[in-house]
Amino acid sequence: MADLCPSETVTSAVYPVTRRVMWTARVRRAGREPAAGRPPMLFVVMDESCLHQQVGGPEVMDAQLQRLEEMAGLPNWIIQVAPFSLGARRAFYLPVNLLTLADRSIVAYAESQAQGHVERETSLVVPLLTSYHQFQSEALSKAASVAKISQLRKGTP
Repeated sequence: MADLCPSETVTSAVYPVTRRVMWTARVRRAGREPAAGRPPMLFVVMDESCLHQQVGGPEVMDAQLQRLEEMAGLPNWIIQVAPFSLGARRAFYLPVNLLTLADRSIVAYAESQAQGHVERETSLVVPLLTSYHQFQSEALSKAASVAKISQLRKGTP
């Protein structure tokens, strides 16, 4: 897959199926770093269940939630939580990553339980992007999402 450069974005919708999914963007490709001072923008919408499913003990969960709070505080990260109340309106049931490359082309990477699939064909990628934007508009705002994560760290629902 092409290297990410400063003018690119990564968009992701994260949903666990039978296991906890912690989405991590990796900007290193072939040992190269993005241009100094200009990392790619990352937009993440994660299902609320990602925040509730216990992995490890309380210390592990606290560290994971703390890391999400830290990442959400970065200027190039937008983390939003898709609340349980979306119900059947949620657009994705498995992880989807959309990458906007420097040439403005969009690449999709979707996962199932058995495999991952990269799609570059515009006619197949654009509907995913449209669904993502509709989904993102129904997710909690960045501020409300960080507040939700903070509440969970404090032990309040």
